Amino acid sequence: MARLGALLLAAALSALLSFALLAAAVASDYWYILEVADAGNRSRGPGRAEQLSSHSGLWRICEGRNSCIPLVDPFSSESLDASSPVQHLVALHRTVMVVLPLSLVLLVCGWVCGLLSSLARSALLLLLTGCYFLLGGALTLVGISVYIGYSHLAFAETARQYGPQHVQGVRISFGWSVALAWGSCTSEALSGALLLTAAWALSRPVAPHSVVV
Repeated sequence: MARLGALLLAAALSALLSFALLAAAVASDYWYILEVADAGNRSRGPGRAEQLSSHSGLWRICEGRNSCIPLVDPFSSESLDASSPVQHLVALHRTVMVVLPLSLVLLVCGWVCGLLSSLARSALLLLLTGCYFLLGGALTLVGISVYIGYSHLAFAETARQYGPQHVQGVRISFGWSVALAWGSCTSEALSGALLLTAAWALSRPVAPHSVVV
C-alpha cells in the first residue's frame, strides 16, 4: 500500500507540474524569436538591429524591448479574403490557439479524475485516467508540433512575398516557452504512466499470508 500511495502522489505532483508549465508557456511571449544581425544596419545606428528583432507568443508579438502588439485574430472574418497560403497559415494558427488552451482544461479535468480514482482505489478508474493523461500529452504534443510547422511556413511565406534578400541576416529560433510546453507534455505523459502503474499494482492479487502453526 505504501508503494501505491507513492505512485499516486507522484502522479498528482507530475500532473500539477504539467499544468503549471503549460500555463506559463501559453501565457509567455518567447515561443518564437527573430533576431536581426547587426551587419547591414550599422549605418542606421547601433541599436537598429535590436529594434528590428522580435519575440512572440501565441497571442502577441513584441518588437524591440517593450513594444508588444496583439497578433492578428485568426478567428476574424478578414482572413477569408486572404490568399490560399495565408489562409493555410491562419488555419494552423487557429489550431494552435484552440489545442493548447484546451490541453490546459483537460489537465484540470484529468487531475480531478485522478484524485477521485485515487480516493476510490479503483484499478479501472486509475487505468482510464492514466490513458486520459497519455492522450492529453499527445494532444499537447500535437499543438507544439503544429506551432513549429506553422512558424517555419510563416517564415517561408514571408521570404516568398518580400524576397530572400529581405530575410538575409535574420536568424529564427524557438524560445524557452516552447521548452516549457515540451516539459509539460513530458510531465503529463509521466503522470499517465504512473497512474497505469498504480492501476496494475492495485489489480494484482494479494498473496495470502502464511499461517504458522
